[in-house]
Amino acid sequence: MAEALKRTPLYGVHVRAGARMVPFGGWEMPVQYAGIVEEHRTVRSAVGLFDVSHMGEFEIAGPGAPAVLQRLTTNDASALAVGQVQYSLLCDPDGGIVDDLTIYRLDADRFMLTVNAANIDKDWAWVTAEGRGDARWKNISAETALLAVQGPRAEALAGRLADVDVTAIGYYRFARGKVAGVSAIISRTGYTGEDGFELYVSAGQAVDLWDALMDAGKADGIVPVGLGARDTLRLEMKYALYGNDIDQTTNPIEAGLGWVVKIGKGEFIGRPAVERVKAEGPRRKLVGFEMVDRAVARHGYRILKGGAEIGVVTSGSYGPQVDRYIGMGYVPTECSMVGDEFEVEVRGKGQRAKVVQTPFYPSKVKKS
Repeated sequence: MAEALKRTPLYGVHVRAGARMVPFGGWEMPVQYAGIVEEHRTVRSAVGLFDVSHMGEFEIAGPGAPAVLQRLTTNDASALAVGQVQYSLLCDPDGGIVDDLTIYRLDADRFMLTVNAANIDKDWAWVTAEGRGDARWKNISAETALLAVQGPRAEALAGRLADVDVTAIGYYRFARGKVAGVSAIISRTGYTGEDGFELYVSAGQAVDLWDALMDAGKADGIVPVGLGARDTLRLEMKYALYGNDIDQTTNPIEAGLGWVVKIGKGEFIGRPAVERVKAEGPRRKLVGFEMVDRAVARHGYRILKGGAEIGVVTSGSYGPQVDRYIGMGYVPTECSMVGDEFEVEVRGKGQRAKVVQTPFYPSKVKKS
């Protein structure tokens, strides 16, 4: 018997709004409301509201917490100041990516990790088994809701409702405050390439905050946004999606994530394997490509060169803002230069594609 899908605290809100609900990572989530293209373009031009409460959150606290995170993660957690966020990876001893995550330094010896929804149980088992030390772990996923407000009008909207100056929150920084009277961690982060905030709140207050944002955002043209547009938005930025573009069969170097691997910080799980690939050079690379022929490249489609399979598409779709059919996939390093061409097999026929500069769409995040 199949396990019942989990639901976020905002499930009823989505259903009442007419969302099309689909299974995703063990959750029943909204894939779209009015339509993927319309929602995508509204985030690029105005502001969109996302329910990402399916994501997992773990806390680690205690005098040994910084050292535990240094050993568990690839980035340099010791460089984090209180109030700062860091993108990082968990790797296994073979250098495979267990998950990608963000780390929040809440206090000197207290951190929050945000992990992917489908990996919550796996990650919890991993960090509690491998992250032993003078630290205490707590899984706060069920009690935490996460809303994302993204788009060029996100700052103005959040600013009208917050009791702190959100304009003073730098990129990958956060502040504590209230938004529409709801206590929140207000984080200038996101997965769209647009400016905006991710708001961590108590699960019991998620509906109140959602309603307040939707009401206050009417003048800004706010729309609720589903997972469909979230996927096309991140694809235009070439942001990796766990389970598609990265997993335990991929090494951070070949995935283009070497920038979050700090070899010089000391030992961490997977370091020798990652260091070896970095020294030797990866045999394959994750590239962004656009279709020369008019066709949609989908996850799992074969990439061909001279009729022979050389790789596989990991993500692909129509990019609403760039108005092109785009994708990502792993190809041999010698085929990974901008301008290199290959074919994507679509319904048994090879369709021309070429490697292009990424991101496909220029980021609009406010970095200063």
